[in-house]
Amino acid sequence: MADWTDAQRKTVASVWGQLDAEIGAHALARVLIVYPWTQRYFGSFGDLSTAAAILGNGKVAAHGKVVLQALEKGVKNVDAIKSTYTDLSRLHCLTLKVDPDNFRLLADCLTIVIATKLGAAFNPQVQATWQKFLSACVIALGSQYV
Repeated sequence: MADWTDAQRKTVASVWGQLDAEIGAHALARVLIVYPWTQRYFGSFGDLSTAAAILGNGKVAAHGKVVLQALEKGVKNVDAIKSTYTDLSRLHCLTLKVDPDNFRLLADCLTIVIATKLGAAFNPQVQATWQKFLSACVIALGSQYV
């Protein structure tokens, strides 16, 4: 799927090592706020009517943590991302019927949240590598939609 240099593997692992569960919560909240049509997949989450409600929603925070746990599998299996996400792709495609473009939206929001957290350390080279990683994840998550 993607070829990785040792330096890129180290960069992905380094960025990952600086993240915490709050990153997932903030990224998912940003998706739900900026792209409100994505809320249709979270009908059981309760009040998502305002940015404040989304940011304070415990189910959004909990699912953000689940997203990061899934992303960690990609970090640990960077050379086998497609096979790592086959089951998750199938779940989102066949059972949850999530529009696969939402994976890209989440990746974009995750990049923004990480850039905010890491500041100058998230320089263009680090960002390029991180976005390569997320792009591979997005492609893998969409693989069962074909």
